[in-house]
Amino acid sequence: MPSSLVYAYRAIFGGLQSATEDWLLGLSARLAFASVLLFYFINSALTKIGSGFPAMFIPQDNAYSQIVPMVVEKFDYDASKVPMVPYGLIVFAGTYAEFILPVLVVIGLFTRLASLGMIGFIAVMTYVDIFGHQADAKTIGMVFDRIQDSAIADQRILWLFPLIYLVLRGPGWVSIDGLFGRSSDS
Repeated sequence: MPSSLVYAYRAIFGGLQSATEDWLLGLSARLAFASVLLFYFINSALTKIGSGFPAMFIPQDNAYSQIVPMVVEKFDYDASKVPMVPYGLIVFAGTYAEFILPVLVVIGLFTRLASLGMIGFIAVMTYVDIFGHQADAKTIGMVFDRIQDSAIADQRILWLFPLIYLVLRGPGWVSIDGLFGRSSDS
């Protein structure tokens, strides 16, 4: 390849990288997360709480069935019998993490920590789906197979990618973190 083409290639794509590296990818990762998962998690969290005050601050029976299904089963599906420590605390934390963490990721506040929390949340959610709700093999899927539509393996890998990027590189300067000086270097 002639050196002028190599130079032009490097100049074009190097310039593009320099012009966008401090903001575009972090913003794109947060927008991709928002478009695919923000309302997914908020709607899921809404199924776990009651309506109105104070019920909106109290996880309902459905929260226990979704978050700790094996424990609720041991108590004949009566969530009121499930011990507050540790299971009630787990349900409370899981329910409100599902509200708070996605919003923090999208607005870019404490982005690295919120993204790391979402990675942990997705890992726990995956474990509960597979072992607690006993997902079947088709739903679980398999990585590196020719079928790309499993609800767990394939989707969750794609869910994790923008979060991993945000943990490692940060949200960029187009974020609340960026406004407060906690840009992609923090």
